[in-house]
Amino acid sequence: MDGDGGGTAEMGTARRRRSGGGAARRAERTAVRIDRARPVERRLPVIDILSVEAAEAIEADAETVLAEVGVAFPDNPGALDRWRDAGAEISGERVHLPRGLARRLCATAPAGFTQIARNPERTVTIGRDTMVLAPVYGPPFVRDANGRRYGTIEDFRDLVRLGHMSPWLHHSGGTLCEPTDLPVATRHLDMLMAHATLTDRPFMGSVTDPSRARDSIEFCDVLLGGLEDRTALVSLINVNSPLTFDAVMMGALEAYAEANQACIVSPFIVGGAMAPVTVAGTLVQVLAEVMAGVAYSQLVRPGAPVVFGAFVASIDMRSGAPAFGAPEASQILMGAGQLARRMGLPFRSGGALTGSKTPDAQAAYESANTLQAAVMGGVNFMLHSCGWLEGGLVASREKFVLDADQLGAISRLAGGIDASEAARAVETIRDVGPGGHYLGTDHTREWHERAFWRSDVADHRTFEAWHEAGEPDAPTLAADRARRLLKAHEAPPLDPGIAEALEAFVARRREALA
Repeated sequence: MDGDGGGTAEMGTARRRRSGGGAARRAERTAVRIDRARPVERRLPVIDILSVEAAEAIEADAETVLAEVGVAFPDNPGALDRWRDAGAEISGERVHLPRGLARRLCATAPAGFTQIARNPERTVTIGRDTMVLAPVYGPPFVRDANGRRYGTIEDFRDLVRLGHMSPWLHHSGGTLCEPTDLPVATRHLDMLMAHATLTDRPFMGSVTDPSRARDSIEFCDVLLGGLEDRTALVSLINVNSPLTFDAVMMGALEAYAEANQACIVSPFIVGGAMAPVTVAGTLVQVLAEVMAGVAYSQLVRPGAPVVFGAFVASIDMRSGAPAFGAPEASQILMGAGQLARRMGLPFRSGGALTGSKTPDAQAAYESANTLQAAVMGGVNFMLHSCGWLEGGLVASREKFVLDADQLGAISRLAGGIDASEAARAVETIRDVGPGGHYLGTDHTREWHERAFWRSDVADHRTFEAWHEAGEPDAPTLAADRARRLLKAHEAPPLDPGIAEALEAFVARRREALA
C-alpha cells in the first residue's frame, strides 16, 4: 500500500494487528517484514539559514575566488582546452573563470532528474521536493562481533542485502565497503554485479578510474536493455579541496556526463584543514568549487544531470581527526542547501555521520544531529544515511540497522502533517467530550496502525520483560535483526538472458583487465 504523507514505507508483508496477548506481540516484534520504501515527498518547510544579503555576499565572494584565485585542473590538458574555448583564462594548470561564466554554464543543469532502476517501481526522482536515502559509501573496514577488520566482497554483498531488506532506503548506494579481498582493477565489476542481482533498486557507478566509469555505463546498458540517454547511475565526484579537480575524478565525470549519467560534485571539506575555519568562509569555498565542477560538467554535455554536493566535518584541533555532529557542520549543510536552491540544483549532503568507533551513545547523538540537519536543510540525495562509523573508515551492520530504522522517523517528519478533515477528528473529540478517553473510538481503531511511526529495533518492553530476555542493548538487538534480515533476503528475479549477458560482460572485462 502507498504511504501517507510521503513517509510511510510500502509494506511487502502487512503488520499483524496488536492482539492475542504477549505471544502475538513478541511474534510481531521479531517477524521480518520485507518493506519497500518510497522516496520522501517533502512537505516540511526547509530552513534558509542565511539572510538574502549574506547569501548574495557569499555568491559574490565565490565569483571572486573563481576569477582571482582560480581552480586547478592538473594533468588534464583536455579540460584546460574546454575551459579556454569557453572563455576562461588559463595560467599553467590553473583556470580563472571570469565573473558570471560559471553561473551561466550551470544554468543548463536540470533542477531534477529521474534515475531508473531495473524494477520500474524503484525508479527515483532526485531534486525539487524529494529526498532519496542511500547507505554508507567507501569504508575500507567493517566492524562486527569479532572486531574491526578489512572489508570483503561477502561483507559488501551482505550490506547490499541489508539495504534491499531495510524499510526506508530508496537506493542501493555505491561502494558500501571496499572488498579488499579482490584485485583493485576488477573489484568494481563484482560490486556492480552485487547491486544488479541482490537488489532491484538504483545504484551508483565507479569513479576510481575513467575506464571503470565507462564499465559502469556499459554494464547498465546491458542490465537495462539499452540506456538511450536515460540516467541509470548517479556517481560521487569529490573535489580535492581546496580548489583542485584531479584528473581521475574529472575523467570519471567526463565519461558520465557524456553518457547523460548523473554526477554529484561534492567538495570534501574538513573545516580548518581543507577550508577556512569559519562557517561563512567554508561556504564561499564550497560554492566556488561546486560552481566550477557543475560548470565543467555542462561544458562536457549541456543538460547533463548533476547534483550540488557538500560533505563537511569540523576538525578536532587536539587530535587532528574530523569531528561529526557539530553545530557548525549543520550550519554549513543548511547554508549549502540554501545556495543549491538559489542555483536551482538538487542537493546532496547529510547522513548518519559519527566519529565514534562503535554504535554507542556518541554514534547515536552525532548521527541524529546530522540527520535532523539534513531534513531541515533540504537534502535531496542523502549518502551515508546508514551504516557509517569512525569518520567513514568503518561500515557496521549493527549501525546500518539502527540508522535505517531512524530513517523512518525522519521520513515521517519530512512528510509533514496530514491536516485532512478525517485527521482533524472533530467528531471524535465531540463524541469523547471532557474527561473521556480515545482508546476505544472508531477513529483510534481506524488510525492507530499509521498514526505513530514505530521502531523495528528499539526495545519498548517493560523492565521485567527486558531483564528476562537478558537485558539486550541496542547493538545486540540490531545484530539480531541484521541476522534475521540477511537470512530472509531473497534476490529479486532477474531475466535469465540479462543475467547471462551481465556475466559474459564481466568475464570479458575481467579477462581484459587481468
